[in-house]
Amino acid sequence: MELIFTIALFAFSSGITPGPNNIMLMSSGVNFGIKRSLPHLLGICFGFPGMVLAIGLGLSTVFQLYPVLHTIIKYVGIAYLLYLAWLIANSSNKLKGKSTPEPLTFMQAAAFQWVNPKAWVMAIGAIATFTTMQQTLTPQVVTIASVFFCVALPSAFIWLGFGVALKRLLKNQKQQKIFNVTMALLLVLSIIPMIAP
Repeated sequence: MELIFTIALFAFSSGITPGPNNIMLMSSGVNFGIKRSLPHLLGICFGFPGMVLAIGLGLSTVFQLYPVLHTIIKYVGIAYLLYLAWLIANSSNKLKGKSTPEPLTFMQAAAFQWVNPKAWVMAIGAIATFTTMQQTLTPQVVTIASVFFCVALPSAFIWLGFGVALKRLLKNQKQQKIFNVTMALLLVLSIIPMIAP
């Protein structure tokens, strides 16, 4: 029970801090509201624990054998984050008569975890920290993934709710545009640790 509490504390502290998922959820809350952003939120909440399971149960061995795959994912991730930043910067309900882009779907948000640098750090960090070779690895990895799932839901709702609340403060299209551009720039800044050696 103490181990589960420790994993939960790690999951909450790493999951509640700003990162690509949280910035995009907050932006989605501002631009689309809770109902339309739910598939995005659920994609994160299911996608990240799925990633933890895959890495913990053997995918890390594949990356050790073929490091070029990790490099490819890294650069695909950078390109995708830049594309998402562009979408966020240009999403505003009636800006210049353009229609608002759609929020991420469940599958897009789940797949995004594989190119999210913060997700990689969290997953590898959790597996390295909370598993031991003295015990069978599978139940340990399943426990870690389950705890992350339980903690992800409230953490994600906090960011989505913050975005919805913030929407009430953004009184006009100019304020919303400034917010969206700011969120896009923060998303681009989150790429720096990925690029830095």
